[in-house]
Amino acid sequence: MKLLIVVDKLLTGFDAPSATYLYIDKQMRDHGLFQAICRVNRLDGDDKEYGYIVDYKDLFKSLEGAVNDYTSGALDGYAKEDVAGLLEDRLGKARERLEETRETVKALCEKVEVPQDSQAYIRYFCAKESGNAAQLKANEQLRLALYKHVAGFIRAYANLANELAEAGYSAVAIAALKAEVDHYEKARTEVKLASGDYIDLKMYEPAMRHLIDTYIAAGESVKVSAFDDTSLIQLIVERGAEAVKALPESIQKNKQAVAETIENNVRKLIVDEQPINPKYYEEMSQLLDALVKKRREQALEYQEYLRQIVELAKKAKNPAVGGSYPKTLDTTGRRALYDNLGRKEALALAVDAGVRGSLQDGWRTNTFKVKKVRNAIKTALDGDEATTDRILELVKRNDEY
Repeated sequence: MKLLIVVDKLLTGFDAPSATYLYIDKQMRDHGLFQAICRVNRLDGDDKEYGYIVDYKDLFKSLEGAVNDYTSGALDGYAKEDVAGLLEDRLGKARERLEETRETVKALCEKVEVPQDSQAYIRYFCAKESGNAAQLKANEQLRLALYKHVAGFIRAYANLANELAEAGYSAVAIAALKAEVDHYEKARTEVKLASGDYIDLKMYEPAMRHLIDTYIAAGESVKVSAFDDTSLIQLIVERGAEAVKALPESIQKNKQAVAETIENNVRKLIVDEQPINPKYYEEMSQLLDALVKKRREQALEYQEYLRQIVELAKKAKNPAVGGSYPKTLDTTGRRALYDNLGRKEALALAVDAGVRGSLQDGWRTNTFKVKKVRNAIKTALDGDEATTDRILELVKRNDEY
């Protein structure tokens, strides 16, 4: 039996579904074999870099022979240029890929300040000044590169993890490699949590946890954090200051890292929600700025800081709790109108009634339907054109309408 590798250099014109592994247990040749090979050769996502062929029938005779003479044996009848690059040494290719992804990650993290601990990674990939929305936004592409390249490094390591010695790594080199994979995976997780990206990116890597548990975590499985499908902010709302215990241990033991992680998450929530209720989240932003300033000036004890940041997170997550609204303002839309119309209850209710009475299906994408809603708002606002346009945009951004 021979295990061969198929790289992405061949045509992909066949209609048969793609596959990652091809097990050959019957005689095949010519067009039938070539079409089967193309199935594992076809890339269908970021997780697949190449396909494997397990040849029980020795159709390829020997790896060396197949590479050196493309027109003999299994591929007889095809021109050399048609099959050039089809077969490569699996271990050699896997090691090349592992070293390539390793160097990419190292280069990306090279500027992280020594000792490259949790706080250093958070400041480099999130924000030097915790809670700074501009810095969080500016570093977004840098974080995405970190997530992508560390994921590639982990996959490349997993592909070779059981055969590192055969691939030419010494025992010392294997230990160093494993430590690097572990280090960068933890840094990646911490940056995702500290930036608020955790939930957004989880859907793209459903198999990553399995790879980490199988090839990196040698001992009994330990839960790195208790977030699962829950954001840090939601966990704070549910547990209060106890949510800190759900953070990775490397962040928990550093009060500065805890503070910066929470502040970045609260800031991200404020930025994300601000278009729905600009006035309310402007106030939340000012409160966060004041709290961050107090912490940096050491004007608050750590426990008091935690209490206040938890309270702020709850208010930002749920304006109904933090805004002290009249009972009549019982929806997100009505509360947003109230906050952005000078906190005038009667006026907010009048605009809300006018909007609801003028809504038609698909109104946001139809000029005439939008005009009808605008006229209803304008009537409720006694013809105030500037305020009408501002409130119309607010209504457009609110899914309630």
